[in-house]
Amino acid sequence: MTDRKPYRHRFPLSVIGYALRLYHRFPLSQRDVQELLHERGVQVSHETLRQWNIKFAPLLTEELRHREPRRGSRWHLDEVCAKVGGVKHWLWRAVDEYGDVLDILLQEHRDTQAAKSFFVRLLGEYDVPEVIHTDKLWSYGAALREIPVLHDVEHVQVVSTARCNNLVEQSHRPTRQQERSQLGFKRRKRTQEFLALHARVSNLHRHANHRSRHPQTKPSIRSSSPLARGDAAGGLRIKPPAALLRRHSG
Repeated sequence: MTDRKPYRHRFPLSVIGYALRLYHRFPLSQRDVQELLHERGVQVSHETLRQWNIKFAPLLTEELRHREPRRGSRWHLDEVCAKVGGVKHWLWRAVDEYGDVLDILLQEHRDTQAAKSFFVRLLGEYDVPEVIHTDKLWSYGAALREIPVLHDVEHVQVVSTARCNNLVEQSHRPTRQQERSQLGFKRRKRTQEFLALHARVSNLHRHANHRSRHPQTKPSIRSSSPLARGDAAGGLRIKPPAALLRRHSG
């Protein structure tokens, strides 16, 4: 597949993908990414980087989601407070037993309806799990009782202060780093899109590090990553996904 330029864009998808990878993989601001691209001879403004994120981040998130391997059957769920535009929100997160993020959902409430919405979202993408680990928030149990397919799933409640649910607790840390680097989140929709892609890119690098520690393990075709390819300029680049080329071809 050739590295074509999207319609009415000056740079090819490899450059756009490399910029998105830097921004979502490391706690960098858009001006930091602008300087790193300038060192590689790419003259681009931070406003252009912002437009790239708005336009391509949702498409890239969907592409990476379809390329991920099959997830585990044990879910660990937790919610953390996050302010978006000065308003208190709750970031619901689910990871499997290997620490890979299954999904995230930013909501304004921390009640049964919010927990049910998150469970329905997860069941739309993954099979019914064997075990669900949560803290002692009563909304989880109430939501599980309202979803028939989850009635037979074992529900394990742990004490948050005892760090028994450490897998998902540790998964919150990169989000806090990104929040500090951006001086807080401003808009709910953009925050949801940003954190969704950030989670997918983090999953991708977790698998890349695992393969580097165990070189005898061969990656499957489905888990082969569009980020795991080098370009002539050095570093990693995103192979132009078919969805991007069909939607933004010139």
